[in-house]
Amino acid sequence: MFTGLVAELGRVVAVEPLADESVRLSVRTGIAARHGDSVCVNGVCLTVADLGPEQLSFLAMRETLLRSNLGGLAAGAAVNLEPALTLSTPLGGHIVQGHVDAVGTVMSRERAENWELVDIRAPHEVARYLVVKGSVAVDGVSLTVTKVVDDPDGSCVFGVSLIPVTLAATTLGLRRPGDTVNLEADVLAKYVERVTSRG
Repeated sequence: MFTGLVAELGRVVAVEPLADESVRLSVRTGIAARHGDSVCVNGVCLTVADLGPEQLSFLAMRETLLRSNLGGLAAGAAVNLEPALTLSTPLGGHIVQGHVDAVGTVMSRERAENWELVDIRAPHEVARYLVVKGSVAVDGVSLTVTKVVDDPDGSCVFGVSLIPVTLAATTLGLRRPGDTVNLEADVLAKYVERVTSRG
């Protein structure tokens, strides 16, 4: 479990395709981790498979690659990293599981004096859970939804506001229109839907 507060920007060292349609993802980072620890990488909960000096390696299986944008990473790419919560970790964002629901697309960016307004298209798997002032994880970053514009096909365009700290400390400062982002809806909304749908 994570909070959506990025601890560090890591750099991809290598993406190695494996025989079973999975990949080995190696990332340069200063995060202290042990073999078997969970780390959120661009919003995806991955398990540390190997480690070296300032480097962690993860295995991403086919299902993960189908549901996220990790398969498009290349050496040199920046990635958002967050170690798993401990009992003493402040919950400064919201509950993020690292279970990506779908991939969204950055539609536009508008720069203001002290922040940027970013619009993202979300498919129906995520759109149904988005509400203004609710939470969403975008590439593992906990953000507050500022607007939701629904489309007839069940998708939507939602807005988020990025402050200078977020722009500087996460990959969201690098994303441009047309780029893909990993989306995870608030798990509390999923539970509410499940309970209420069962009457």
